[in-house]
Amino acid sequence: MQLNFSQQMRMGMKQVLAPRMIQSMEILQLPYQELQERIDRELEENVVLISEEAKKDTIETETSTQAEHDREVATEKPLDSQELVVDSEHGNDDFERLIEMSADWPDDNFAGESRPSSNRIADDQDRYDDMMSSVPENPTTLQDSLLEQFAFFDLSATQQAFGEYLIQNLDNNGRLQSSLAEIVQVYGGGITYEDAQGVLKRIQQLDPPGVGARDLKECLLLQLTDDMIYRDLIEMLIASHLEDLAANRLPIISKKTGFEIDEIKEAVEEMRHLDPYPGRRFQSRTVQNVTPDVAVEKDDNHKWVVRVIDEYVPSLRISRKYREMLQNGVDATTKEYIKKKIESAKWLIESIEQRYSTLKKVSQAIVDHQTSFLEEGPESIQPLKMQQIADQVGVHVTTISRAVDDKWIQTPRGIFPLKRFFAGGTKTATGEDVAWDIVRIKLQELIDKEPKDDPYSDDQLVDEMGKLGYTLARRTVTKYRKKMNIPTSRQRKQY
Repeated sequence: MQLNFSQQMRMGMKQVLAPRMIQSMEILQLPYQELQERIDRELEENVVLISEEAKKDTIETETSTQAEHDREVATEKPLDSQELVVDSEHGNDDFERLIEMSADWPDDNFAGESRPSSNRIADDQDRYDDMMSSVPENPTTLQDSLLEQFAFFDLSATQQAFGEYLIQNLDNNGRLQSSLAEIVQVYGGGITYEDAQGVLKRIQQLDPPGVGARDLKECLLLQLTDDMIYRDLIEMLIASHLEDLAANRLPIISKKTGFEIDEIKEAVEEMRHLDPYPGRRFQSRTVQNVTPDVAVEKDDNHKWVVRVIDEYVPSLRISRKYREMLQNGVDATTKEYIKKKIESAKWLIESIEQRYSTLKKVSQAIVDHQTSFLEEGPESIQPLKMQQIADQVGVHVTTISRAVDDKWIQTPRGIFPLKRFFAGGTKTATGEDVAWDIVRIKLQELIDKEPKDDPYSDDQLVDEMGKLGYTLARRTVTKYRKKMNIPTSRQRKQY
């Protein structure tokens, strides 16, 4: 075998995205709130970039020193004639044209008209006050609650320390994460296994009932009380028949225990009040506010029209001060620095314009396809692929994916993610396209109306769906039944 090292030249073509194009696509992908954060960061880092609020502050400062200002800038041109404005209404070019933009910034592009401004400072203060007033205090954790209760027991220092150690090692469900013997061995604090058992029993007496259990059975058994109806039967069911209960095998349980099925059903109903995960009630669930990026409403002609929500996106401008510095002459290093900052500001402004334009066109195309969803409800959603919208708007399908990613639309029927309107589908027996969402709705309706004492099997569901005009394979029905968390026919059976 002979190794040969040589150099060869090959000609080829490949697509390479410029860094500015990548930045523009990132801007398109940003949801409303992240876009605001990105703009705030750019305003801090780029000295030539100013917002409408900053412009107001500058005008007020200049007015307070008008006499000195007149002497220094007697030949100053009108403010708006030297600044570039982000005007969302003018962003009508395709998103892909950013890759063809010139590296230089023509002088005539520094002019523009500002869109109407509002009292954003007052609005921002109001929103901040509302946000701070709704911030909840730090919630009490499971460990905090148990440690506070455990402190009232009269225990030795060794037992107290081990009890606190056990409490800190409970999982989010309130159960021990390993066996007591393993915990004692790892702890190594001079406590005997008998004392450890006594400490664990004390912890299992704390509130909420069921904490400190080592498995599901012990957790449920710890919650039983003497005044419970069918207590003995419930204890028997938990200790020996949990698997049969999960599979709804009530006749088998009746045969083994000697209790009637009606009694077992009443005991099971009582068991539903037990909590298999007592520790979860202490978990704080943060509710994230959703800010829609677009809204849709009917115009005077009763047509659904999309509006991009950007009331709080500031109007960005390139500072007149640095434009004048380039015109009046500065040293080469400063000039190069200012040029780079202006180029960066220009791309940000253009990217925001294109985000506005692309998001509006894509959202409008989606709404045009899903008019029946808005008119009649989710059960009338139509099959729709991203490629269809890409072909209609005239962009690549990846641009559609970025445009709808983590974006929300406000409709008269509620706020939905834009991705909600893209749905796969199948064909009915008559050849009509139907979305999978509708198939799932019909499947749920069938199961809701099925005989409770003899529920449909998956094969029977296939036949029933066929009678409605939906030709489906058995594996398809099984897949969607599982996705909808619908039990099997045996588990759905009511005795």
